[in-house]
Amino acid sequence: MEAIPARSRSHIKWLKIYREHLVTQIRNTQCLLDNLLKNDYFSAEDAEIVCACATQPDKVRKVLDLVQSKGEEVSEFFIYVLQQLEDAYVDLKPWLLEIGFAPSQLIQSKTVVNTDPVSRYTQKLRQQLGRDSKFVLCYAQKEELLLEEMYMDTMAELVGFSNESLGSLDSLGLLLDRSAGVLNEQGETIFVFGDAGVGKSMLLQRLQSLWAASQLDAGLRFFFHFRCRMFRCFKDSDVLCLQDLLFKHNCYPEQDPDEVFAFLLRFPHTALFTFDGLDELHSDFDLSSVPDTCSPWAPVHPLVLLANLLSGRLIKGACKVLTARTGIEIPRQLLRKKVHLRGFSPSHLRAYTRKMFPDRALQKRLLDQLEANPNLFSLCAVPLFCWIILRCFQHFHSTFDSSLQLPDCSVTLTDIFLLVTEVHLNRTQPTSLVQRNTRSQTETFRAGQATLHSLGRAAHWGMEKNLFVFSQEEVRASEVQEKDLQLGFLRAVPELGLKQEQPSYEFFHITLQAFLAAFFLVVDSKVGTRELLRFFQEWVPLGEAAVASCYPPLQCLGAGGLAREDLFKKKDHFQFTNLFLCGLLSKAKRKLLQHLVPAAILRRKRKALWAHLFVSLRSYLRNLPRVRSGGFNQVQAMPTFIWMARCIYETQSEKVGQLAARSICANYLKLTYCNAYSADCSALSFLLHHFRKQLALDLDNNNLNDYGVRELQPCFSRLTVIR
Repeated sequence: MEAIPARSRSHIKWLKIYREHLVTQIRNTQCLLDNLLKNDYFSAEDAEIVCACATQPDKVRKVLDLVQSKGEEVSEFFIYVLQQLEDAYVDLKPWLLEIGFAPSQLIQSKTVVNTDPVSRYTQKLRQQLGRDSKFVLCYAQKEELLLEEMYMDTMAELVGFSNESLGSLDSLGLLLDRSAGVLNEQGETIFVFGDAGVGKSMLLQRLQSLWAASQLDAGLRFFFHFRCRMFRCFKDSDVLCLQDLLFKHNCYPEQDPDEVFAFLLRFPHTALFTFDGLDELHSDFDLSSVPDTCSPWAPVHPLVLLANLLSGRLIKGACKVLTARTGIEIPRQLLRKKVHLRGFSPSHLRAYTRKMFPDRALQKRLLDQLEANPNLFSLCAVPLFCWIILRCFQHFHSTFDSSLQLPDCSVTLTDIFLLVTEVHLNRTQPTSLVQRNTRSQTETFRAGQATLHSLGRAAHWGMEKNLFVFSQEEVRASEVQEKDLQLGFLRAVPELGLKQEQPSYEFFHITLQAFLAAFFLVVDSKVGTRELLRFFQEWVPLGEAAVASCYPPLQCLGAGGLAREDLFKKKDHFQFTNLFLCGLLSKAKRKLLQHLVPAAILRRKRKALWAHLFVSLRSYLRNLPRVRSGGFNQVQAMPTFIWMARCIYETQSEKVGQLAARSICANYLKLTYCNAYSADCSALSFLLHHFRKQLALDLDNNNLNDYGVRELQPCFSRLTVIR
């Protein structure tokens, strides 16, 4: 029907023509009475007459009778209240559009207050969730930052039941879309999964923030957020009805909670539920084995409420989002859609760097540094790691003059992984703004010593056997506890072979396994120097004579020469363990480790490592083939030399650098085809800074860029030739 201008028809007639429609659609008379009283259109006696009616339809009829009896202005104001309080009278929106109501200036000047219990509750929810989601606690839950400054969408992919790709998810709006990527029309739960640190909790906090700012689906009037770990706090004997779970553990209505709950039950599509971290529930909790309950008023255990909310037996039709770590699965009948969070792409990393470093020159320098180091660059695919790495660089640039070129005050890979470990150890600490974690790094590592020891034992055992996927039996054999699995160091992967009952586990990054293996070798008092240095076996000097001169004597340092370089390339995980050993046994980490391992043992291990670095490098270089050409004593080194330089750099020790520089017994060092990256130029610069003679350096046919050249600039005065 064509809209008719309000001024061309009587408002009283409208109320008479559509009387029965209004009686059936108006469910809240109190809000109308409040506004009619506030603007002196109704007296207190009028309000008492309405309230004396027995039923809600009778109350509406009495209001309509009184309004019409008071004339056109009151009737127009009555319709104006219905139009302005859209949330309270959502069912009347089509009717208001149909009649084309346009209030006069007089009516527009009147004050309208929203005292509808549902609207007031929605407003209270938005205020509370907006306040709770404004800040995010980062870096081991110690630093409070604005979510707007922290958050960035990650790569997200709609997937099928077997995790086959169904296309990318380009926006959070599509996540809640009721048609895109639907696997099961009867399913109620949108399941978001991904590895530890990939941004699942941040995504839910972003949803919460958008809803609080009215920037999400306009039809969503309720947002209930739960952390799954809270359900672990209930006793077996505890029971709750659904209304208490929602209101007492989220936000309580200031008035008429029964009316608010009744609205929710009547309009379930107006509610969004989010449940973060299903993997943080009891390991033996099975969603499919929980008793069914369809009554929203029956008191049951909270876990029963959780399972029946996800299945749709309770609040059927509401939107429900559940997150969990990769490897956790839920019954297919619960699934509406599955979304796989994959982290940051290179373009995400560049955008995130611009977000954290507004200065363009600093942006370029940082991106150059990250691209120069493939190990750091690959870690930045995980948003949590990316943030930690960028914060490290931010600290470096704010603490030191950015013009400094010498790498003795740089952030090392060991520093990064110590921060990563600290963050994950603190996953069990309070996360509220009130109960903030205030533990120092030393206190965190001391409290988590047993956890790190058991995880390190598993990591080391796997390294020895070239094993990167562990069965549950192998994990238990290393004394890894159930609570340790919840920290995020290990992720579940499908069981290899025929058995599917139990998941297997892997460390979420092979470099983390290497770090924890190195940590175990350093802090375990039973580990001697021979076992400590076992993974240096690929550093093989040429000839048996070199072996005899090595300290400490190692059986693994046998002859083999350059023929073993190919084998070396296939065992980078050993070399990362060596790298982290050097970082952990550096002088800078002594203050942290002295609380975890006796000082005498630490000194003995450090002395053995430094001696081995010096002897290995000297023996390696002395036994390389030499060519005399153009007045130069030239040696062609291999990738082993690059790894040696990386380890020496990781120690950040002037003494080790000086000892290593003395080992260079040539005046032309050829490092062509060594698979060196620009970040390795920092290590070479550190080494050559302590070399007191002139040297020619050939770095052709490596993966270097301008950043690598800049890193070498401090030692240009030592170089007669650089290629």
